[in-house]
Amino acid sequence: MGTVLSEATFPSVVAVFPCQVQWGDCDPAGIIFYPTYFRWMDSACWAMFAAAGYDAKRMRAEHLAMPLVSADCQFLYPAEQGDRCEVHSRIVHFGGKSFVIAHDVQRADGMALAKGSETRVWGKFESGPGSRLRGQAIPEELKARFRAV
Repeated sequence: MGTVLSEATFPSVVAVFPCQVQWGDCDPAGIIFYPTYFRWMDSACWAMFAAAGYDAKRMRAEHLAMPLVSADCQFLYPAEQGDRCEVHSRIVHFGGKSFVIAHDVQRADGMALAKGSETRVWGKFESGPGSRLRGQAIPEELKARFRAV
């Protein structure tokens, strides 16, 4: 699934990640199982960074990482199998080494399903994946990409 970025200025750049509730995303009652929202928010984050030029391949090649250090989600309305949804994501804060992404999940008809956020740290492996990971200052070039998308 792809990501569409709208609006050209940070912090109002919004990435839209399309998704659909599958059978395996549901609990025995036939409604979405809560971990699905966290999976979608993670996927939306990675898709947003890929759209800004930092896809997983580049991140691995440059030994970069953005580990999750905090996540939350408010469940507003249940989704059911077959529902087409979108995760609308935007960076609401760039700190020195961390950033916060807000996610709004809605059904295709606009019904708000969930609201969540992720706090991630920008980091670099000392000598590749598996080696020590250290927090790094978020490059101005990266911030500029989100302003210019």
